[in-house]
Amino acid sequence: MAPKANADGRTRSSVQIFIVAGLCCFFYILGAWQRSGFGKGDSIAVAITKNEADCNIIPSLSFDSQHAGEVGNIDESESKPKVFEPCHHRYTDYTPCQDQKRAMTFPREDMNYRERHCPPEEEKLHCLIPAPKGYVTPFPWPKSRDYVPYANAPYKSLTVEKAVQNWIQYEGNVFRFPGGGTQFPQGADKYIDQLAAVIPIKNGTVRTALDTGCGVASWGAYLLSRNVLAMSFAPRDSHEAQVQFALERGVPAVIGVLGTIKLPYPSRAFDMAHCSRCLIPWGINDGKYLKEVDRVLRPGGYWVLSGPPINWKNNYQAWQRPKEDLQEEQRQIEEAAKLLCWEKKSEKGETAIWQKRVDSDSCGDRQDDSRANFCKADEADSVWYKKMEGCITPYPKVSSGELKPFPKRLYAVPPRISSGSVPGVSVEDYEEDNNKWKKHVNAYKRINKLIDTGRYRNIMDMNAGLGGFAAAIESPKLWVMNVMPTIAEKNTLGVVYERGLIGIYHDWCEGFSTYPRTYDLIHAHGVFSLYNGKCNWEDILLEMDRILRPEGAVIFRDEVDVLIKVKKIVGGMRWDTKLVDHEDGPLVPEKVLVAVKQYWVGNSTSAQ
Repeated sequence: MAPKANADGRTRSSVQIFIVAGLCCFFYILGAWQRSGFGKGDSIAVAITKNEADCNIIPSLSFDSQHAGEVGNIDESESKPKVFEPCHHRYTDYTPCQDQKRAMTFPREDMNYRERHCPPEEEKLHCLIPAPKGYVTPFPWPKSRDYVPYANAPYKSLTVEKAVQNWIQYEGNVFRFPGGGTQFPQGADKYIDQLAAVIPIKNGTVRTALDTGCGVASWGAYLLSRNVLAMSFAPRDSHEAQVQFALERGVPAVIGVLGTIKLPYPSRAFDMAHCSRCLIPWGINDGKYLKEVDRVLRPGGYWVLSGPPINWKNNYQAWQRPKEDLQEEQRQIEEAAKLLCWEKKSEKGETAIWQKRVDSDSCGDRQDDSRANFCKADEADSVWYKKMEGCITPYPKVSSGELKPFPKRLYAVPPRISSGSVPGVSVEDYEEDNNKWKKHVNAYKRINKLIDTGRYRNIMDMNAGLGGFAAAIESPKLWVMNVMPTIAEKNTLGVVYERGLIGIYHDWCEGFSTYPRTYDLIHAHGVFSLYNGKCNWEDILLEMDRILRPEGAVIFRDEVDVLIKVKKIVGGMRWDTKLVDHEDGPLVPEKVLVAVKQYWVGNSTSAQ
């Protein structure tokens, strides 16, 4: 029997089917009911309801609660969850810590107003951010690299402003991304080929990259086919929806800016950093921004500057800038690079490439330079809301050793661990953690058969640890944003990067630096135990709802008492949940709570 249509013309939700079909079938059906906008969902869903799906589950997992005692002890009169109403539709693209109105109250100097400025407790929203009318599931990768449904980010200004630069084009009900950029109108692929003539991009030596002022992140998008994972960032500014477009395309990106505070990444994280006409004044304040790039750039890493002031003699008229200003700007950059002990490897056309020296022994001259003010070595990874200082990050005293090329890097012992630079983490601990997460991820894939199908492209691990979850789930079909909570007992984000993965520091008591609906799957291991007593769990869960796509999934792994409380809160958030035993059986106190966000969109009568 065909699914019954609701009053608004949409067919019966996957949640209703879930009640009948069970957890495994629910996740399978969910994949079929993607609202891709091309009319394929209904026929597939009907086929699945005729038992054409394989809904077998592994026998070692019980999907009935083994803790009926704990659940049964909850007084039914108190068990009804608080219902969270939809926010007003004007909050469709709300980014709490980069809110435009709040930003304008902060100083313009050094881009301070574009940095994170989060709302105080009394101004936090306690409602559900709605999706725009017509919202559909993004296209699967790799099609999403080139096409984004217009309804998901209905902003056309870039199609006009960047029309001649091939950033983005509007075609019917979709945006098309030709792969162009301000400095590479012929396409990102050709531009990357030019870089690869100098930088070892092809052999796995360069795996992690940082793209400052990324635009719609086409550089990062086209690096993915070369097995290079770029962390792209851009401010939320007049070029509306840059980062939103990037994430809709399935490309890693966050809202961010080089301003007054340090970048939220560990030292020695990236193999390559890049600026393609990113409009960052690199030479000012004695090269303060270049010193911050140097902090996050791995010894032997590369910095690429494409656009002004490179080759200013031939381009100053086209750039409509005085040649004296451009000459001085390049002089400042060259002086700062020399002080940082970077070697210029190439300057061709409007692109220059520098390489950071491998160790301090090759930088002997700067020790006697009075301008070489060095930071405290133990503060290299202390970055959360820490002021960007005009000092040089010293090389580590203990050599971390060489990194293996990717993909060997993924499971090789990271140099920070082999050198003993991470207190409390031994080689044995690292290997045990890898084995544990391989087992956990195998269990996840049996519970949710969509994980490695391409249905989930943008994945977040809210408490990344050593990166074991991301390593175990690694696939060309997906990427993982590894989040290191600022209150975590051990700071291991540098280890995550040495594995060839990417991530960011964050405090989950605040909003994340991204647009709504930008992640398909969120993994939350021990997050609520970690933040117990630190901030309101409702705020964390509402933030998870904000950044999760409609019909996206969440996997919570925590103690059973914690998950019961979480389950009650999300019961009022239009999520459907199921509590599952640990893969080792019902006697293990750690459990898994799986959840799916229902599909719904906002309207002009929404509350608040």
